[in-house]
Amino acid sequence: MYAYWETVATRWKDNDVYGHVNNAVHYSLMDTVINTWLVRTAGLDIHDGDAIGLCVESHCVYKASVSFPEPIRVGLRVGHLGRSSVRYELGLFREDGETVVAEGHFVHVFVDRETRRPAGIPGPLREAMGELVIGDDLPRPL
Repeated sequence: MYAYWETVATRWKDNDVYGHVNNAVHYSLMDTVINTWLVRTAGLDIHDGDAIGLCVESHCVYKASVSFPEPIRVGLRVGHLGRSSVRYELGLFREDGETVVAEGHFVHVFVDRETRRPAGIPGPLREAMGELVIGDDLPRPL
């Protein structure tokens, strides 16, 4: 189950020569949904904030094909929230919210913008991430 949902349109250029959305696009969609949530909902200041999140790990398992112009429903949750790191877990679904297209994760380590040394996740950002931590009462796909 996922705590945050966003629908993302596929683009004409996302299809590869085999007629389906190319695997690299899945990573881009996951990265986009994570960072959209961080900026719009969690309040991450990507331009002037003291801490920034760097991706140190990513993974994707492909389950089904999808093609333009199908929209993709992306579910986001936090699987682990550490002092300076967070593991985001994502599910990519067909528009019905039931058929899994891919599942993956990204790990961000938060670092000081200047020194690039690990830094604690700032309080308001940590609180927002806490709302995405996996639990039994999370909403189902719309």
